[in-house]
Amino acid sequence: MDGTVLVADDDRTIRTVLTQALTRAGCKVHATSSLTTLMRWVGEGKGDVVISDVMMPDGNGLEMLPKIAEDRPGLPVIVISAQNTIMTAIQAAEAEAYDYLPKPFDLPDLMKRTARALENRRRTPGSQTTEVSDERPDELPLVGRTPAMQSLYRLVARVMNTDMAVLISGESGTGKSLIARAIHDFSDRRTLPFVTVTAADLQDLEGPAKILARARGGTILFDEIRDIDSELQARIVRMIDTPGDHVPRFMATSQSDLNQAMEDGSLRQDLFYRLDGAALHVPSLRERVDDIPLLAEHFLAKAEREGAPLRQFSDESMELMRKYSWPGNVRQLENAVKRLAITARMDEISRSEVEAVLGNQPGTEPTLGPADTDKLSASVARHLRRYFDLHGNVLPPPGLYARILREVEGPLIEIALDATGGNQAKCADLLGINRNTLRKKINDLDINVTRRRKLM
Repeated sequence: MDGTVLVADDDRTIRTVLTQALTRAGCKVHATSSLTTLMRWVGEGKGDVVISDVMMPDGNGLEMLPKIAEDRPGLPVIVISAQNTIMTAIQAAEAEAYDYLPKPFDLPDLMKRTARALENRRRTPGSQTTEVSDERPDELPLVGRTPAMQSLYRLVARVMNTDMAVLISGESGTGKSLIARAIHDFSDRRTLPFVTVTAADLQDLEGPAKILARARGGTILFDEIRDIDSELQARIVRMIDTPGDHVPRFMATSQSDLNQAMEDGSLRQDLFYRLDGAALHVPSLRERVDDIPLLAEHFLAKAEREGAPLRQFSDESMELMRKYSWPGNVRQLENAVKRLAITARMDEISRSEVEAVLGNQPGTEPTLGPADTDKLSASVARHLRRYFDLHGNVLPPPGLYARILREVEGPLIEIALDATGGNQAKCADLLGINRNTLRKKINDLDINVTRRRKLM
């Protein structure tokens, strides 16, 4: 990388880490704990990219973005923040930040984004800054610092002030309707009605006209679009084609794969293509396990505001919460936390109390179910991206395929041998491979085999 980066953060450790990493990458770095100093540097024409925290001792980093854009048009500003709510991501987008990352951030990811900003530093923003309304809620129940949620936040910020239709997919309880409501509440249509439509609202021949009249150019959300039968879907198509004088924005939610729904005939193709402007996927809780403690603390605080005693989770109880599959997703998590906040005997919620509550909930999914397969592949993907990022613009050494297979095969065979008490015949059968193949892999991978009686 080539350029000068201005870093503003009140955390000395973050300033030191960023200064060292950027310097090693070839950049010049000016670091400060003061927004006043940062703004002076910007005014003096220093810096090709800015990396700034939001909450600083002498002000709010987001509030400085319009001034930076005025003084230095086209200067990219990357915002980093420990306030991991959708509100922060949207405010950063509205203030025309070049990029936004939550804390704790992934250093290789931040380095990659900084390199991209340096390459594009001569570009100027194409849209005008939108003022953030004071009437908006300070916080939404859509919190998360995992990459899956931050990616979703950025997509929401990009589509909210467009007119394109939006399809929101995700399992029950993930917050699809909350995402739809957030897009409306933070958009230019926020002062207009938000109307949720179910199949019952379309039964009457005058249903579509009544819906359009209620919306008055606001937002219309079709809840679980696949549950609406084909005849009523045809009415929706006509509604979208002839919306009248006040054209609303159309959105829809679905738990299921709509491409498959078209194939089996439960969703009209013409309706799908009218709604498929922007596609947003809300991840399941299993896909963002690291957000569980954040969400649990959020719901504990909410329960306290509603009159429950002040509680906290023990380390053991939180670990159990993280390991649970949460088939009901965030909605199930909220209900479980509310119950624990009310019924816990002490200020600290114990593991046994969590076990008692989760024991009455739907159980975990099979270990080799689709969700866990997806989670494993996502973990591998993150590992590989980080591995490539750490090499910068240089490719890793040759032989990557064999090295990755070795890393996966080793733990798999060791765990399978442990599960079968070191019995290689049973282990080979469990893995579905030839016994001679297993022996060869044990030798090649230098795996120590200990025969013992396995109590199962």
